[in-house]
Amino acid sequence: MPFKEKTIIVTGGAGFIGSNLVEKLAKDNKVYVIDNFHTGSEENLSEAMKTGNVTLIKDDSKNIGKHGLDADLVFHLGIYSASPMYRQNPGLVGEVVSGMISVLEYERANNVPVVFASTSSIYNGIKPPHKEDVIPKVTDYYTEARIACERLSELYNRLYGTDVAAMRFFSVYGRHEAAKKHYANLVTQFLWVMKKGEQPVIYGDGTQKRDFVFADDVADALIAAAEKNKSFDVYNVGTGKNYTLNELVDKLNEELGTDIKPKYVEMPVKNYVMETLAYTEKAERKLGFKARVSLEQGISLLNEYYK
Repeated sequence: MPFKEKTIIVTGGAGFIGSNLVEKLAKDNKVYVIDNFHTGSEENLSEAMKTGNVTLIKDDSKNIGKHGLDADLVFHLGIYSASPMYRQNPGLVGEVVSGMISVLEYERANNVPVVFASTSSIYNGIKPPHKEDVIPKVTDYYTEARIACERLSELYNRLYGTDVAAMRFFSVYGRHEAAKKHYANLVTQFLWVMKKGEQPVIYGDGTQKRDFVFADDVADALIAAAEKNKSFDVYNVGTGKNYTLNELVDKLNEELGTDIKPKYVEMPVKNYVMETLAYTEKAERKLGFKARVSLEQGISLLNEYYK
């Protein structure tokens, strides 16, 4: 852990990625978790709570400035995190922007750095490997919300000199996804159904590729950004290696000792992301971050956890 005895706010800290981060931070720091429990759960924080260093505030991230908290830094992960949510309710784009402004206003008032969750979905339609300096295309409500968050963060940096790191997560899987249910990562969803002897459902022919990154690695990337990022910048959080969904099913069968074939269905989604692959050089060079957990290792850890 690069820093100790800090006071840290984690919005969305009871969620999937947030709770993995809080577990690491709570060992040596005071952590305030702000979460509206849209896809989070108190169970995700059960281990972190044992440290006595975690305070849970059930509220929306847009109210970050209303609790009188005096923090040294903020991790803003309390952002609606799945594309289908936005297609069902496009108004979430406005809520995400409102929450980001509240976090940036807190940052400006308290002179603290912010690290927040952006997304690799910004690269939809762009040929991989995906570099941070590409110009995004118009593809989805979800990506527009995150692009707006990035642009607002850069604006605050230019106007007020704030330090903000936008972390473009690739396909994150790991512990604490149960509360996300059908919004969980495909690695986890496929594992759940295959452990029951059922067929995982794949859109199309299964040749679409994902850069799967384990949640522990993502938490390490967030911490590295909090320690080393200065000014405003954008970083990919992936492994630099990708796999087809067919290959994913093969690896899950190997782990489980099964021979379950996927069920292929017609693609129901417009502007579906066909391939993600992180260009990792910038995060390695500027943050010293490189993912350590291979997909095979991650699947094994995940299988053990969900036993």
